Amino acid sequence: MNIRDIMETMDYGPAPEAATDVLAWLDGRGRVFGHFIDGGFTGADAAGIRVENPADGETLARIPAAGEAEINAAVAAAAKAFPRWSRLPGFERSRYLYAIARHLQQRERFFAVLESLDNGKPIRETRNADIPLAIRHFYHHAGWAAAAETEFAGLDPLGVCGQIIPWNFPLLMLAWKIAPALAAGNTVVLKPADLTPLTAIAFAELLGEVGLPKGVVNIVHGGAATGALIVRHPDIAKIAFTGSTAVGREIRRATAGSGKKLSLELGGKSPFIVCADADLDAAVEGVVEGVWFNQGEVCCAGSRLLVQEGIAERFLARLRARMERLRVGDPLDKSTDMGAIVSAGQKARIEGLLKQAGAEGYTLEQSSCPLPPKGHYIAPGFFADAEPSATVSQVEIFGPIAVTTTFRTVDEAVQLANNTAYGLSASIWSENINAATELAARVKAGVVWINATNMFDANAPFGGMKESGYGREGAREGMAFYLQRARAGRRAPFKPVVADFSAVPQADAATAFIDRTMKNYIGGKQARPDGGASYAIRDPKGEVLGLAPVSGRKDIRNAVEAAIKAKGWAANAHGRAQVLFFLGENLSARSTELAGLVQRLTGAPKAQAEAEVRQTLERCFYYAGLADKDDGAIHATKPRHLTLSLKEPVGVVGVLAPDQSPLLALMSLVLPLIATGNRVVAVPSPAHALIAQPLYQIFDTSDLPGGVVNLVTGERDVLAKTLAEHDAVDGIWYHGSAEGAAAVETLSAGNLKQVWTNDGQSLDWSQDTVARGRDWMDRATQVKTIWVPYGA
Repeated sequence: MNIRDIMETMDYGPAPEAATDVLAWLDGRGRVFGHFIDGGFTGADAAGIRVENPADGETLARIPAAGEAEINAAVAAAAKAFPRWSRLPGFERSRYLYAIARHLQQRERFFAVLESLDNGKPIRETRNADIPLAIRHFYHHAGWAAAAETEFAGLDPLGVCGQIIPWNFPLLMLAWKIAPALAAGNTVVLKPADLTPLTAIAFAELLGEVGLPKGVVNIVHGGAATGALIVRHPDIAKIAFTGSTAVGREIRRATAGSGKKLSLELGGKSPFIVCADADLDAAVEGVVEGVWFNQGEVCCAGSRLLVQEGIAERFLARLRARMERLRVGDPLDKSTDMGAIVSAGQKARIEGLLKQAGAEGYTLEQSSCPLPPKGHYIAPGFFADAEPSATVSQVEIFGPIAVTTTFRTVDEAVQLANNTAYGLSASIWSENINAATELAARVKAGVVWINATNMFDANAPFGGMKESGYGREGAREGMAFYLQRARAGRRAPFKPVVADFSAVPQADAATAFIDRTMKNYIGGKQARPDGGASYAIRDPKGEVLGLAPVSGRKDIRNAVEAAIKAKGWAANAHGRAQVLFFLGENLSARSTELAGLVQRLTGAPKAQAEAEVRQTLERCFYYAGLADKDDGAIHATKPRHLTLSLKEPVGVVGVLAPDQSPLLALMSLVLPLIATGNRVVAVPSPAHALIAQPLYQIFDTSDLPGGVVNLVTGERDVLAKTLAEHDAVDGIWYHGSAEGAAAVETLSAGNLKQVWTNDGQSLDWSQDTVARGRDWMDRATQVKTIWVPYGA
């Protein structure tokens, strides 16, 4: 027998990790645990939820389910602790976060074993990935806390943050949520998954050891009902949720109109693109890490394998051979590649999807590896030729199963990759840097790995696009979601100017001070409203100034279609800057006319109307100046990569403008959006809709491409409803009544639009500190993080 034969036939022997310390810890506490509220444990006597070991089905512990009383107590403790914690110097908060990191580091092995027992994932993953990365997050955010006064000047913490985490990365998700919240000065009520609460309980004990002030972190247990109590609690300022898209929609609806800040990291069906020039062996190992890592229970798993036709057979042959070598078994065995599925219910869900795929005519190939007789195990596998329309190609399996589809060209790969409601991540394999970066730019995903997969770091923003949610975790961008601009006094409630939408005879308009019968502006052209109806625009004395269209659903549809066609607007920041400067120049040339129109529409004094036009001009130049300066960043991450965070436009955004300062407000909403490459469907103030008419000609003469800005007039909340329900609209900026804002937030849950409203409050549009700025640019963009290999 030669060396090669020996290497081929060698096998790993058992290498079990001892669980003695963890079992002693469980036994020492009677295997019954309570909630951690206001610095102490409570409620253990009501522990009725069984926590099992997925590897063998044995009971590990029992926990209670928090009801209204427990949630109220936890929120009250967090609210009581907030003033003192938020006023601590950043250095003091930093010391606590550093102490947490050090204590976790000193007990790294204990937490790794406990996580494997509780979750079913292999000890190799908890020891080498999960626990070290959780520690990294606390170290990293200790740094942000220390630098907060200068790095986030002018920003304040939000208050009490409700955080709900899933069962697939229990301690790591806890760290992702708690570390930035505390660094920013917030306090926390966190609910771990009821399937995997044990590392959160051990973490709560650790907080007592480091002396964290009581009430700063509270940990409550329970299922969906407990989570709903947190989401709906009126004294919680922010909800941070990681979990399924379906639950994310319910949270969006439940928080609508509440004023709560919201970040959602939801499901995925990520493409794993293998080009013909890829290193096939490396790509196969990428599948191991991207699909079969953590039993496939990963939201960003690259479970859609898109393989170029010329190398598909060779790639799948190597993938089959590699799959056969995977070891499935005891999570505490260091030679185990895949552990147990987290629960019997999750296993049954996966098996149901596989059975449905079989009924649809697709063949599953699975490893022939032996599975343990006890516990919840599924062998790794893949469907070799699944249609994009197959259920398993569209639905998140959340198990160790991939689907494979071939493609011929880069264009086809992009179409297949983006043929999903999700947009969490993508993995691209090519030795051609041009092909790889082109794909990275065109794939719609919040995170893209080039010749790598499932790479994470505390200083790399992570989060999704489309129905994978919004908000980012990690790095400066993640901190920003736990902060808000310092408020300068109270804002008054929004008071609409009433518009009369009843039909007006043409003769009445002809006798008005100015005869104006305007149209909509769609795709760079004036367009009659679909219904043909118009309504009168009146001055403050009730005199008719002209007629404006009463637009409906079809007009919005036409405007959205025009905006979609104008997607090339996002490509060139310098070109956008030039157009915005030109727009300001043309606006200046017609400033006298615009000021006169503002004066007639609103009854404002001449000086005030002229000031509004002047400030609109200034904002044109302001956003023109920023259009090519809204930079991303290269983040310093532990893995040696060029980790790029690029700012991309949200897409097609609906704008509902207020009645106050009709020209300045409308343009203050539109300008940051188009400066960052978005396309806009804007509804001007219904009462002052005639302000849009001179803008048509200004846009035309400023070389603004057709479809970049579309202006549609009519009833604000009627058109807001249509925009919010439209699945091709990616975001909504709404300024109107509190009821209208709540309705938009509720309706946006359909495709999880990014929504920004005034919460029913008025805004002083003349104040530069509140009505313009970098934060407006941030609202108009979403971050794409691209991991590019760099050096040795």
